[in-house]
Amino acid sequence: MTTGEFDDFDGFDDFGGFNGFDGPGGLDAVRRLHVMAAGVRNARVTDGVIDAPFERVWAVMGDLEGEFGRFQPDMSTLRVVHSDGERLEALARSRYGLRARFHGVLRPGWCWLQSRFLIIGMAAAPDAAGTTRVALTGGVRVPGRAALVPLGTRREPRLALGRLRGRVEERS
Repeated sequence: MTTGEFDDFDGFDDFGGFNGFDGPGGLDAVRRLHVMAAGVRNARVTDGVIDAPFERVWAVMGDLEGEFGRFQPDMSTLRVVHSDGERLEALARSRYGLRARFHGVLRPGWCWLQSRFLIIGMAAAPDAAGTTRVALTGGVRVPGRAALVPLGTRREPRLALGRLRGRVEERS
């Protein structure tokens, strides 16, 4: 993938109908997030299992305007300003006052958002035990490249996963 292609790449144009469960090639959303992150230099994926059904977990993860800022450590608010089916445009404000305009895709079990300087990826998939596997990735983009600045790419998603577990429990 060339530099220019990455700016508009969201990983979904060839996956019509993917619903967060088994998609093309038997990849569920969590496995797909690992594939996407593998194409982004310095991206790290944090995986975990939440002891709750998929629907309860995704009700928190997919609530970008309500819950997202409660479990993502650096985000204060996110507001969807336009949506067309699964594609959306959102404005976000960090806890430090920085702003970003994201473009991406949100569907059950999957969220991939990117701005000029940030990437956020979230995935969830049910497992046979009735729990939910989740995966988180993201960070500060290196402008014009498929790469992240390697600061906070391990700590932030781990913190977000812990907060996500707490939010799912609180809403139960």
